[in-house]
Amino acid sequence: MTTLLVLGSKPEPVLPATSIVDEVACANASGASAAKHGLPQPSLTVMSAILTSGKKAPNRLALEALKGLRTGTLYFYPRPRPKGGALRRIVGHLRNWRTGPVYFRWKLRRLGFRFDRFEARTLDGYHKLIEDLTDHDEGIARMIADKQPSSGIMALIVGIEKGCYSRYVMSGFSFEITHAYAQNPLIAELGTTKSKHADTDIAVLHYLSQKYRNIYTTEPTVNARAGVPLLDESSASHAAG
Repeated sequence: MTTLLVLGSKPEPVLPATSIVDEVACANASGASAAKHGLPQPSLTVMSAILTSGKKAPNRLALEALKGLRTGTLYFYPRPRPKGGALRRIVGHLRNWRTGPVYFRWKLRRLGFRFDRFEARTLDGYHKLIEDLTDHDEGIARMIADKQPSSGIMALIVGIEKGCYSRYVMSGFSFEITHAYAQNPLIAELGTTKSKHADTDIAVLHYLSQKYRNIYTTEPTVNARAGVPLLDESSASHAAG
C-alpha cells in the first residue's frame, strides 16, 4: 500500500506514524510544518498565486516560512479571474502581475525555495479536474464557481490525479485560517478563524471520500465535518507543539 500524506498548516497537527507515510503533499507553506516534524520532503506542493501578491501580511509570513525549503513538483494555483467588464478585467490582470506564474516562480527562487519541476495550469484546467473527479455534481460546481477549493484540497486532488497512491491521509486540516508557522493577523482583523474556502472544501472532500473509500484523516474535525473516516489510532499520534 502506497500512502500519500496530505498536510495542511493547522497548528499541532495529528500526524500518522512515519512508517506508513510513503510521500507527502503540501499546500502553501505547510512544508514548514513537514520539516519541523521530520516528515519526508514533499513530493508535490500546491501553492496559491496570492502568496506573492505582497498585499496581505499572512502571505508575507507564508513566504518567510518557505525560505530554504524544497519540494518535488510545485503546482501554481492561479487566483480567480477579475470580475466585471472586459476593461475592468484587463486592468485587474495588469494590477495583479505579481500573482502571475513568471513572477511567482522568480520570487520563490529568490527566497531560496527550490523545486524540481514547476507546473502552471490554467484555473479552468484545475476546475475541470475537480469537476471530473466529482462527476460533475451540480451542487459542487456551483460552490466552486462561488469559492474555489483551498490549495490543501487541491493537493489531494492532484495526488488522486497522479494515480500512483492507494491511500490518502489528511492531516493538519481544520477548515480554519490558523497556521502552524505563524499567528495569522487576519483572525483579529476578521473576528473569525473560519476559512472562506471551508464550505467548498468540506463538500469536495466529503464527495471524494465517499467515492474513493481510500481517503482517511487523523483530524477529528475533518471526520466530524466532512465525514472522512479516521485513520486507525494505532497509526496516528499527536505532533509535539
